[in-house]
Amino acid sequence: MRYTTTDAVAPGVGRFQVRSTVSLSLLAELKTQGKPIVMVTAYDYATARVADRAGVDMVLVGDSAAQVVLGRRSTVDITVDEMLILAAAARRGVESAFLVGDLPFGSTEMSDGQAVATATRFVKEAGVDAVKLEGGWPERLSRIRAIVGAGIPVIGHVGLTPQTAVALGGMRAQGRSPEAAARLAREAIAVQAAGASALVIEAVPRAVVDVLLPAMCIPVIGIGAGAADGQVLVMHDLLGITEGVMPRFVKTYAEVGTAMVRGVEAYAADVRSGTFPQKENDYSASAGAVAAAHDVLAVQLLPGRA
Repeated sequence: MRYTTTDAVAPGVGRFQVRSTVSLSLLAELKTQGKPIVMVTAYDYATARVADRAGVDMVLVGDSAAQVVLGRRSTVDITVDEMLILAAAARRGVESAFLVGDLPFGSTEMSDGQAVATATRFVKEAGVDAVKLEGGWPERLSRIRAIVGAGIPVIGHVGLTPQTAVALGGMRAQGRSPEAAARLAREAIAVQAAGASALVIEAVPRAVVDVLLPAMCIPVIGIGAGAADGQVLVMHDLLGITEGVMPRFVKTYAEVGTAMVRGVEAYAADVRSGTFPQKENDYSASAGAVAAAHDVLAVQLLPGRA
């Protein structure tokens, strides 16, 4: 059991309530009970801490950090070592939520052995509870089986898979044609059969997902995929920190980015006008300390002294 303050959602209340550490069995129970699962993508100690304090069920350290945190062009540009640093930081911020680490592009493609070795690093070095692996084609199913066989839970990901978006025709919705919907259904069922503990479905029409859900025994987390068993959004997107046009599946719940800019602007204005810092921002010193500093300078500035 973990204790969490209610201040995160009810400022000023200040009471503590018992909260269970989220496990795979608890996630399965939430699905069985029809209680929506909340997942947030976070990338470091601070954002993971916010998510955990807010009471989310799952925190995903996504490879989208390549764009959101590192400013790169796509998710494929991030390395395993970079992801491990971010995941370990998130681990230090999470007490109760179920922590998932994304396996980045290039870290599982060569063989089942490579996939197991990478997943093992995420567990041992970053302390994640599970790893996420994109795709549902035969090679990916083999990787899922191998990782699960090594005792590491896997979260699957089908639909729009950003790591292979080029092969899918770009960053756009999937499963809209009869052929694509059939392929999606086959992949989802296959990922479940391969041993995945949960499945993320991204950018797929609600009607297609609704047909699929009754056949899924594992929790299905949607992102632009209708009312699945749960939902996931990127922390920076839902808080309004990300710049530019958002995907249609994003809902912005705060304008933190604008508030941050305004805060820094106000700070810069105070510094430039001389109104910061003030006396209340200073530390006090005894008269003796000031005199000692004067004495040292007086000696050092005397002509001819070494």
